[in-house]
Amino acid sequence: MRHSVRAALLQEVNGPFVIDEVELESPRSNELLVRVTASGICHTDLTYRAGAGRFPLPAVLGHEGAGVVQSVGEGVTDFAPGDTVVLSYFSCRTCGTCESGHPAYCQHGPAGNVSGARPDGSFPMRWRGQPVRSSFFHQSSFATHVLAHRHNAVKVDAPVSPGLLAPLGCGFQTGAGAVLEAFRLQAGQQLAVFGAGAVGLAAIMAARVAGASTVIAVDLSAERLELARELGATDTFLATEADVTKTILKRTRGGVDFALECVGLPQVLRQAFDVTRPLGTCGLLGLPGRANTEVALPMMGLLAGRRLVGILEGDADPKTFIPRLVSLHAEGRFPLEKLSRPYAFEAINDAVHDMETRTAIKPVLLMDGGGSA
Repeated sequence: MRHSVRAALLQEVNGPFVIDEVELESPRSNELLVRVTASGICHTDLTYRAGAGRFPLPAVLGHEGAGVVQSVGEGVTDFAPGDTVVLSYFSCRTCGTCESGHPAYCQHGPAGNVSGARPDGSFPMRWRGQPVRSSFFHQSSFATHVLAHRHNAVKVDAPVSPGLLAPLGCGFQTGAGAVLEAFRLQAGQQLAVFGAGAVGLAAIMAARVAGASTVIAVDLSAERLELARELGATDTFLATEADVTKTILKRTRGGVDFALECVGLPQVLRQAFDVTRPLGTCGLLGLPGRANTEVALPMMGLLAGRRLVGILEGDADPKTFIPRLVSLHAEGRFPLEKLSRPYAFEAINDAVHDMETRTAIKPVLLMDGGGSA
């Protein structure tokens, strides 16, 4: 059985999203049919829109979905129709890295997340009789209905609006998880965040939750730095300031315990590394525009015990971490509403434009149209 639903199709690299009717399969074994109520737009979506995926188009992107389960496939016992869910990344839950507690690095992750297909190579959607890349992060949430896997769906019982829940699936999880899960930052430690977008600001909020003594934000926008201070930054610097690296080293008396690069640029990663103290850790979160992007680092800096780590999805397990963020929001300690801006689904191209021009920090599409996030 196939369902007629609406989806935002990308038909050419860097082209507009075109909303049209598509056919969606019924759920297979271990899958859920989800009515999407909201979907965040992430930098990763825009990077793949620009051709990073190198897969044939048309495609339906989107990987920060939230919605309501409509039906379940064979073998699904942990979800039922009517459940509110956040959709995150896919992991198999059985490989060595999954079983070691690091599902973000699942051995089957690339096939299940960024191929645009299910892990077995099939496609849930068809458009004008032809298959469409429509299992991006096993959801392709730029649509009114999607098929998700039970492993990348997270049940949420708390009364939180869909527009606030959706970005927890990737962007906010990535920033907050880097601090609370990958770094396990302790009270009194210092953090520097380069890039005050959705990921960086989520990291700053998490650092305040963890009790960091110093939280430094660096960005090109004075307005975003002002918001960073509101959310927990103790010090802010414009990225255009001369010798910003030296200034931070002086302010922190030799460097921070942890630094995060949230932009995806080699020169910014070098700055983040340079402000990390000996035995400190610099984390790379930003997705570069090209897969072969390289960075130069001083070997003596590495010999001094500094660590450079790449961090996917905050090294967090969505099944436990997303409910933790929901609880922090309920306590008033993770104010999601400060970062999200709602858009009607039909205004997806306006939302993309506002994100590209840095007018909006986290655009969120509301599938039922308008309203507040």
